[in-house]
Amino acid sequence: MPSETEIVEALKAAGYLAPDARPRLECLTGGVSSDVFRLDTPAGPVCVKRALARLRVAADWRAPVIRSQYEVEWLRTARRFAGAAVPEILFEDRSRNLFVMSFYDPQTHPVWKPELAAGRVDPGFAGQVGRMLATIHAGTAGSPEIAARFETTALFEDLRLAPFLRRCAEVHPALAHRLIPLADRTAAARIALVHGDVSPKNILHGPDGPVLLDAECAWYGDPAFDLAFCSAHLLLKCVWKPDHAPAYLDAFYALQRAYLPGVAWESPADLDSRAAPLAAAILLARVDGKSPADYVRTPEDKGFVRDVAKRLVAEGTPAMAALAAVWKEALGTR
Repeated sequence: MPSETEIVEALKAAGYLAPDARPRLECLTGGVSSDVFRLDTPAGPVCVKRALARLRVAADWRAPVIRSQYEVEWLRTARRFAGAAVPEILFEDRSRNLFVMSFYDPQTHPVWKPELAAGRVDPGFAGQVGRMLATIHAGTAGSPEIAARFETTALFEDLRLAPFLRRCAEVHPALAHRLIPLADRTAAARIALVHGDVSPKNILHGPDGPVLLDAECAWYGDPAFDLAFCSAHLLLKCVWKPDHAPAYLDAFYALQRAYLPGVAWESPADLDSRAAPLAAAILLARVDGKSPADYVRTPEDKGFVRDVAKRLVAEGTPAMAALAAVWKEALGTR
């Protein structure tokens, strides 16, 4: 963890802060792949982010810090289509892999994950997330110019496909014939701009709708991954907080209903059919991948997720609704 002085001096050296500035800097919690700070300036608070070479997980997981540049590029590009649903970039220093962006007051923009955990589940908000994703995907689909700015398949491999899908193929060799081709097909896709980490921990529940953060996995590839990733998190919440499972399932369905009508670049059914096996693999990866979900803790919960996800991967799932139906049935028999 860098000292507060180190970050302030870096911003002075980069020209963002005056040489005699004495701003207040506060380290924010929750960063797995980056150091994140609140910086109080005369113009108001801003957020400072710097990528880490080694991620804060139990496994030895390293990733090139150049991903910070692609995160900035994703935020700038996505903001053209999603507006205030994406933070504004205020300053970037590529030589130090850090940037400054909008800061959102936690009092008015709580993180969606603790809101879900507390049972404050609004399917309408999940629908807003789905529409936002569809807007970004539709706006960037089929663009050679945007695709050329995101030649990041190797990074996506390091941050998502290898630690999630390919890792599970190693842990469960009987499923490798499903997981390896799925990872290969996903890696080969070039369809639209993908965020890659659409998790409730990266979404703020703002008064005017969602704000999507943390685009370190930015990639021009298969938008089905974003839908699958967010959907898998909503299903996992059913295991974490079973009393709220019906509400989480309602949010899952609201996400699909809002997203799929916005799929204008291909058949919505085709995208749905790619998202479902990805979601099944991601569910498995959240217990047996390199970055397990921090809230699926007990052996019983891990075993449930593992068993159902293995069945979904092995048998295949034709659509997200079918996947949710299997999940719901399994929850009812726990």
